[in-house]
Amino acid sequence: MKGYVARKGNRWYAVVYAGVDAISGRERRSWHAAGTERADAERLAARLASERNGRNDSARSLSFGAFLTSRWLPGKRLVLATSTYDGYRRNVERHMLPALGRVRLRQLRPHHLEALYERLLHPIDGRAGLAPKTAYEVHLVIRGALSDAVRRGLVSRNVALVAHAPRLRSIPKVEQQAWTAEESKRSCERPPGTACFLRSGSGVHRDAAQRAARPPLGHFDTNAATLSINRGLVAVDYELHETRGKTANARRRIDLDPSTVSVLSAWRTWQGAEQEAAGVDTAGWMSTRRRR
Repeated sequence: MKGYVARKGNRWYAVVYAGVDAISGRERRSWHAAGTERADAERLAARLASERNGRNDSARSLSFGAFLTSRWLPGKRLVLATSTYDGYRRNVERHMLPALGRVRLRQLRPHHLEALYERLLHPIDGRAGLAPKTAYEVHLVIRGALSDAVRRGLVSRNVALVAHAPRLRSIPKVEQQAWTAEESKRSCERPPGTACFLRSGSGVHRDAAQRAARPPLGHFDTNAATLSINRGLVAVDYELHETRGKTANARRRIDLDPSTVSVLSAWRTWQGAEQEAAGVDTAGWMSTRRRR
């Protein structure tokens, strides 16, 4: 970048030339008031040009991989849930770094991304490709990272908005049929039977049923015949992390029928006995459950 001075009326300005915009094709200049003396404007123009050239030198040599791992991912860790961040990290390490990690951030082009998506969907080594949904998730991560690079002034445009992204295949609509009473009974006789029975009796999805059947993740009120799903557990790098759910619907109260209340009560009683036999203190969560 170069700097020069210009005069308007009786005032001088330092003008910094920043090149040609990659999208509009127009030259970019920034004007900075420097007072009534030309010498002051010349010194200001030289300083601004030197500062911007220094910033651009570091940005010019920054690779896409270095940007993802040293700047973008650390920032996302502050704002994302643990499991969501881990998904971003795995997509970066497994799919983006091997293919695009050494490409300069400012030299990244739409055809680089399209070649990556093609390799993910149709590997040349004979292995099975990724599902279109997974490849599309990779595209979303790249698009979000490059949007952040634009906001930071590292690049002038987000090339992921121009690249052709993987398309999600339409899911064939099939007519769903509910289990009969006999099918439900046979399925719930296999472990984990309590969670299966809870799904059949309340309609909650599998993960919610497994969380609710495990205290203290679910608050079970025998008198009101309700179950409140408050928390959950997710495994990240072989470690369990507690989550409060992403939406308000993830934390809700469910009405239970008498049969489900009976099965869940028996399960909680058996689980408490097992934990006491193993020396696990269950008084804390049991007393908390009664106070709520």
